[in-house]
Amino acid sequence: MTKTVIVGAGGVGNVVAHKCAQDAETFGEIWLVSRTLEKCEAIAADIRNSTGVEVKTAVIDADDVAATATFLKELKPKLLLNIALPYQDLTLMDACLEAGVHYLDTANYEPPENPHFEYKWQWDYQDRFKEAGLTALLGSGFDPGVTNVYCAYALKHLFDEIETVDIIDANAGDHGLPFATNFNPEINIREITANGRYWEEGEWKEIPALSVKQDFSFPDPDIGTRSIYLLYHEELESLAQNLPDLKRIRFWMTFSENYITHLKVLENVGMTSIEPIEIDGKEIIPLQFLQKVLPDPASLGPLTKGKTCIGCLITGRLKETGETGTRFIYNICDHQTCYEEVKSQAISYTAGVPAMIGARQLMSGAWLRPGVWNLEQLDPDSFMDDLNAWGLPWHVLEANQSLEP
Repeated sequence: MTKTVIVGAGGVGNVVAHKCAQDAETFGEIWLVSRTLEKCEAIAADIRNSTGVEVKTAVIDADDVAATATFLKELKPKLLLNIALPYQDLTLMDACLEAGVHYLDTANYEPPENPHFEYKWQWDYQDRFKEAGLTALLGSGFDPGVTNVYCAYALKHLFDEIETVDIIDANAGDHGLPFATNFNPEINIREITANGRYWEEGEWKEIPALSVKQDFSFPDPDIGTRSIYLLYHEELESLAQNLPDLKRIRFWMTFSENYITHLKVLENVGMTSIEPIEIDGKEIIPLQFLQKVLPDPASLGPLTKGKTCIGCLITGRLKETGETGTRFIYNICDHQTCYEEVKSQAISYTAGVPAMIGARQLMSGAWLRPGVWNLEQLDPDSFMDDLNAWGLPWHVLEANQSLEP
């Protein structure tokens, strides 16, 4: 029997497990594993009640390569979906290589002691996965993930040449709490407080964190016009390398004034620092302490109302006319609709569903290609079809607005 292992039982892991169970014919015997058995068992119980599918559970430490590899060798799954922390990407890749298991994750590696994420560490595994005849699929979330596939689809079907890409991520949801992050607080805050970066004319340019913003009018009236801030995001690195003729690529995200105010206060008083401090003879990292006192993102599902919109604003030479034009490829997701389906808010939903869809491409053989790959390097069509079929329908809009250079 085909077996699938999902590592991670947070908000996104919950969505991935639910969606894999909805397609149990493809994923076979599903195992949900993490350090905390209680979380796995609670998700498995929800899945049993909603789908009738029995998800098996176990405890593993994703930092322990030998123990994880032993678990995988005994179980013999076809695929491991890494929905744990990006700190654990390399250890899980090592375990998959040792056990002969295909690998998928949703975010690239980041050293715990350094808020710096790049694909170098994982791209260095290319030869090892090729020689083992195994596939490693990197960044199969929404951004990165779906945004990469949008670009590949646009280049295949809409444009002969892509000149600029602006990836835009809007969360217009409201959970009613003073301050909370929509996914792991430590990862989220490390990402947002880092300097912004974008790629233009063959080089990287850096700006102070949250120092550049513009207004953007979203296609859904419930979202409307919002301020978007320029950040660095990991898909820029691979897309800048893999999209030919590209002149510029940037990433933007919406934040409310309330969110920015809270974040700056926390930063000013040192609570976003990752440098250890000593309290009563014990060392703690302020950001990790902050994570413990902030709301668990998995708890936001029943509270959050509103919508998200994530898409790629792409300009280039159109196939149909040969003229320069702009298209916005995007998805709209409703927080409450997501919660009704899988007991999750839309941020976890939009990250989790693409992990399941990327896994479907591997399980079907469509994307089985020995080596380490980002999603834009693979054929986009079956993935785009699955987005429509599994809960993240997409739209293409002839855009009448552009962002400032």
